[in-house]
Amino acid sequence: MKFLVVLLVLVVAIGWVLIRTRRPQAPPVKPPPKTAELAEMLACAHCGMHLPRAEAAFDAAGRAYCGPEHRDAGPR
Repeated sequence: MKFLVVLLVLVVAIGWVLIRTRRPQAPPVKPPPKTAELAEMLACAHCGMHLPRAEAAFDAAGRAYCGPEHRDAGPR
């Protein structure tokens, strides 16, 4: 009977150690699509917010702005 109790305690202890030391695996990282190109980012000359070149509003001097309101307000 003592042998069974000791065996039960050992099995529970080993199980507890195995559960505590098991580390969750991180999900695999997917690479970005190969066809996607990174957009060039520009900072607004008025507020400093970054935005893609395609969405920027430019003044006559070629400075980028986040919108027509900041373009009309001018650089800081």
